[in-house]
Amino acid sequence: MTTQHAQTHHCLFDTAIGPCGIAWSERGLTAVHLPEADRTRTEKRLIAKSASAGAAEPPPWVAALIADIQRYLGGERIDFSAVSVDLAEIDPFRRKLYEAMRALAWGKTTTYGALARDVGLEGWEGARDVGEAMGRNPVPIVIPCHRVLAAGGKLGGFSAPGGAKTKAKLLALEGVRFDAGSPRLPGL
Repeated sequence: MTTQHAQTHHCLFDTAIGPCGIAWSERGLTAVHLPEADRTRTEKRLIAKSASAGAAEPPPWVAALIADIQRYLGGERIDFSAVSVDLAEIDPFRRKLYEAMRALAWGKTTTYGALARDVGLEGWEGARDVGEAMGRNPVPIVIPCHRVLAAGGKLGGFSAPGGAKTKAKLLALEGVRFDAGSPRLPGL
């Protein structure tokens, strides 16, 4: 039995932190990409990540999501939990994990270990497996992997461009701070 692949398209859009990218299929959102060093690099990475068939004018639901991401990165409280995400090509473990992450509300955090326990994993191996799956999250922000912290509430890593610094600033947008000097957007 073969899975029929939905054709994916993408577009770039400007935000308070720079040009971001989004990709979608008729089944839902397939990728979000945070800014790279320049617009060309952002688009190149987005295409590789999403297997996009090419740039396209976003349908109305994608245009509305782009506006929500722009508002979120500008500091507004946005709930992305109802966004349709196409996880058809994702293994069952990651789908379960990503759904658990989507339940993390604005400004709320958990740890890798707690999230592992929530999806039935134990010990440090479970936390490691959660971290590895989060590093492959195709739609950061919509699936809020930035809200998952290391043991002891430490920041931990972040695989999106900018690494842990970007993670700290996304959390700062939501009122979660790790040091008094963390700047708020714009200027991520």
